[in-house]
Amino acid sequence: MSPTGETGTSATPPRANASNQGGSKLESTPNSRGASVVSENISLVGVQVKEVWPWIQRDIEQAKQCKTDVMLQALLQRASCAPETKQPELLQKCLKGVLPVCNGRVSAGGISSSGIEAALKKYVCPGVENDFYGPFIDATNIGLACLEEIKIDGMRAPVSAVDMIFQQNDMPMYQTHQTARSIRKPDIVILPLKSACASFQDDNGSKTGKQKDKRKAAQEDDQKDDTKDGQKRKDHMVKNAKAKAKNLRWKDVLACIEFKRKTKEIKSPPSSYTVTDHVPTKPEHLPVGHLKAEVPTPGPSQTIATQPASDTAPVQSSGLTAAQTSKGGSSSKRKAADTLESTAKKSKVNLDEPDVTVQTGLYAAEMFAANVAVEHLINFIVVDDVIWTWYYDRQGTVQSSGINFIQDLPRFMVLLYALQRFKVHDWGRNKHFLPVEVEGKQCHEFKIKDEELGTVDLLLHTSHPERVTHYGLQGRATNVVPVTSEALTKKYGNFEDGMVAKIFWGEASRTSEPEILKKVEEIAKRHPTVEGHIPQLLWHHKFTNPTSAIREALGVPEPTTGGRVLYILVFRKLHPITKLHGKDLFDVWRQCILCHLILWKEGVYHRDISPGNLMWYRKDGRLIGVLNDYDLSSLANAVGPQGNERTGTVPFMALDLLTEEGQQGKVKHLYRHDLESFMWVFAWIFLRYRQGVLLQRLRPLDEWATLGAIACRKEKSDFLMGFVKYRPPDLQSAMDISLWALLVGCFRVLQAANSNLVDDVYYNLGVEQGLTEGTYEQIDAEETVSDMDDLLGKFTSIREWVKLSKPS
Repeated sequence: MSPTGETGTSATPPRANASNQGGSKLESTPNSRGASVVSENISLVGVQVKEVWPWIQRDIEQAKQCKTDVMLQALLQRASCAPETKQPELLQKCLKGVLPVCNGRVSAGGISSSGIEAALKKYVCPGVENDFYGPFIDATNIGLACLEEIKIDGMRAPVSAVDMIFQQNDMPMYQTHQTARSIRKPDIVILPLKSACASFQDDNGSKTGKQKDKRKAAQEDDQKDDTKDGQKRKDHMVKNAKAKAKNLRWKDVLACIEFKRKTKEIKSPPSSYTVTDHVPTKPEHLPVGHLKAEVPTPGPSQTIATQPASDTAPVQSSGLTAAQTSKGGSSSKRKAADTLESTAKKSKVNLDEPDVTVQTGLYAAEMFAANVAVEHLINFIVVDDVIWTWYYDRQGTVQSSGINFIQDLPRFMVLLYALQRFKVHDWGRNKHFLPVEVEGKQCHEFKIKDEELGTVDLLLHTSHPERVTHYGLQGRATNVVPVTSEALTKKYGNFEDGMVAKIFWGEASRTSEPEILKKVEEIAKRHPTVEGHIPQLLWHHKFTNPTSAIREALGVPEPTTGGRVLYILVFRKLHPITKLHGKDLFDVWRQCILCHLILWKEGVYHRDISPGNLMWYRKDGRLIGVLNDYDLSSLANAVGPQGNERTGTVPFMALDLLTEEGQQGKVKHLYRHDLESFMWVFAWIFLRYRQGVLLQRLRPLDEWATLGAIACRKEKSDFLMGFVKYRPPDLQSAMDISLWALLVGCFRVLQAANSNLVDDVYYNLGVEQGLTEGTYEQIDAEETVSDMDDLLGKFTSIREWVKLSKPS
């Protein structure tokens, strides 16, 4: 299964449901500029993680905005005793309730809130960026300790299972994405206290094996002793919270705080605080690229992931979820670019490096990738004395206006007050997926009632090397995980290759993949060319947690546009076409083309032909090709373009669809465009693989994966004009030469098709000028069945196609 998405163009295209300037008609779904040709296809296209950040930036540039009081109200309601009930008075109640903490009149366990003022006075002193981490950590952790004592009607008590704490990091954090490793250094992270303490315990010379064996019992003892818990927090605040933590895991991080120091002089705290209206900061919201001033001091550089990624290698990642681990089941900074190879920081901001807003987005991408079916994330950016809240989910990003946390300390304390009362799932961890350990491996359990099967049990093998995860911010964020299930095995029996679960965020306005597959299955009953060549959907579930809900609460315009809901689908496991070579490669590819033709004629438009969507399985000694992944498909009877997501994977899209008009949805997606995609897929596999293994050296076409649509079109057009120069130097066998000849023949047909289009345009110009007799030819007219057959026939009549189609 191939997660796909969009690379985007340099200008924001109109949305599918937006009015179009000039009255131009949308012929297909436009490309909503997103971050996924690279981020969702690290395993598919062989890119490195360091090439992802420009796509993250495009997502960040589309961030929606809201007022800080609206964001605080939404967070407070989430942390209240009745989160589903609107409580408009919460913010004012909490602003008044935290004033004793702000004014130094609260003590807890020997910690006085007067320490907040002392820490903030240190914070405003001139210095370099690193000097401000400690005072900020002191102010926030003292605030959290004292806020525990504040009781406000309607609000939950602090959540002891989380017990959040601010921890300095500024150390490398590693994570693997389809064999490509990222290294990032967030300044400060918010962690559960136990996670913060554990990183120092493992580093203090203790034997980690014995430590892990004893930790669970020790933690249970701690939970029984509230006094000991308070002392543990106090000890960590004094000894380690301001020290650089080592070996922190992304799956434990609740939030990241990124700092930038721009102003040398910051106004000192006032002598006392009262409840006031919010005073807008300057800037009120933080745009990408706002910080172009000189950086105070250089620091050590940071290097990232030089190991090339595999086209097929999956991610190995584990996840923290909203639930506690189940008992069942066996058991000095200047981030040059996080994702870029870096050199020492210059005195000026390097425009080739990600902006602070993008750096923080990259941290969110790591947090999304480290956990299962994450619903949302929250990160923070601090510039001088202003903090901005950034809310991420798969629909996009929302940033609130800033809070001056020194002059408007009550609002900052209200923010901490809300977060302190967050359960783990309020931080975005999915409470439906329970972490368990099976045979020493991290897995996740999912159980749900089903009308037909009773209880459906899924055991997701999230540590399995074949797990494929998404790396990015918005979009479908498809994860594919090996899965076992007693209920499904009882119904279907054992599959030789097992089953996989596909977890993704589908657009709420689009016809769902299960609905499309139902139509596909009906077609298969009538057509042998389709029967057996489609994925076998075993079970599916749609969650009821739309991403649009938070946008409605925040007053974001058009909150449901691009809204997403979470799906989990279970399929029989298939194998990727990239594992094949020789005649097997041709046979599976051809079977998928023939299946695709019938489906298109029957009104199922796939529209996302890519290597990851062409699969196979073995039956009676024969390889059976499968046209897979229908979550971006559409049905002929659907009215108008569906959803707000561009359909197609850029390196494999038809040239017509990679134009500016095509990316804006003004070019109708026709059968010939999908057929052209099949040709690009075949070229991609044949030129980049040997014997089913991705080439590690002298691998052509890499740049296609990292370019936007317009630039990729130019590269592919150049390839089409001179593809004969790409003949692999190591062709020796007769079969390989036949496949190369087939590829040459296919691209000759594509060249001829483009030439015929030019001829038609020239003919129409003659008619228009009265120089040619005849009638005007309609270009890009609706295709007929005959048109489809004629076009495919030009490929199937290629001599090598005919030869390779004969039984062995």
